[in-house]
Amino acid sequence: MDMLLTVNDLAYSYHSLSGETQVLDGISFSIQQGEFVAIVGPSGCGKSTLLSLICRLLTPDSGEILLEEGKKVGYMLQKDHLLDWRTTEKNVALGMEINHQLTEQTYLQIDYMLNNYGLVGFRKARPDELSGGMRQRAALIRTLLLEPDLLLLDEPFSALDYQTRLSVSDDIWKILQKENKTALLITHDISEAISMADRILVFSRRPAAIKKEIPVILTCPNGRTPFHARSAPEFKEYFNLVWKELNDDE
Repeated sequence: MDMLLTVNDLAYSYHSLSGETQVLDGISFSIQQGEFVAIVGPSGCGKSTLLSLICRLLTPDSGEILLEEGKKVGYMLQKDHLLDWRTTEKNVALGMEINHQLTEQTYLQIDYMLNNYGLVGFRKARPDELSGGMRQRAALIRTLLLEPDLLLLDEPFSALDYQTRLSVSDDIWKILQKENKTALLITHDISEAISMADRILVFSRRPAAIKKEIPVILTCPNGRTPFHARSAPEFKEYFNLVWKELNDDE
């Protein structure tokens, strides 16, 4: 099957006056169209560095990153980076505005997304008038308007309180499913990875290598969503498996 993204034997090191620090060592994996993949690993092991390499903000020391020809990458960061002086409507339009792509069709798409994703009543609100979950939905709409084929999610829920985090992860997962988007999620939250992903890649300590690849298959009689996934009978077994992989070298 054709792969949307293929990473082959990727290596990367940070260089400073004090020397060289290897961050990634021989990372290889692929992602199919429509797949949701999560990466978990110790803090500082290079997970966010990998996303920067995939979207060409950094250049690898060796190895290759192959994105299917003509496909685009979107990047959703930990912070929403909404501009305080712009309304929700103006914030979500920012990427298209920067790219000089604002058209009448763009505004129709903004209307559609604000209406369908629970923000239509806040289109004229400033960021400080929005809840944390609303701000993250606005940031997602801003990213989706650029029509990325692969969405990189760098701990997008980490700044939210636990209850909001559960709700927003459910919302965003459903949006990505509805839009048929392929996603690569970085998270420290094992439960979040299991509940959202089709497959989990467990990274080792720095320099990071892939310790284990875990396909996630859950029994959800009411249909799989992140919320329902947490009640699946297999959930605890997957949690223990990922936990063991993360901690067996301590």
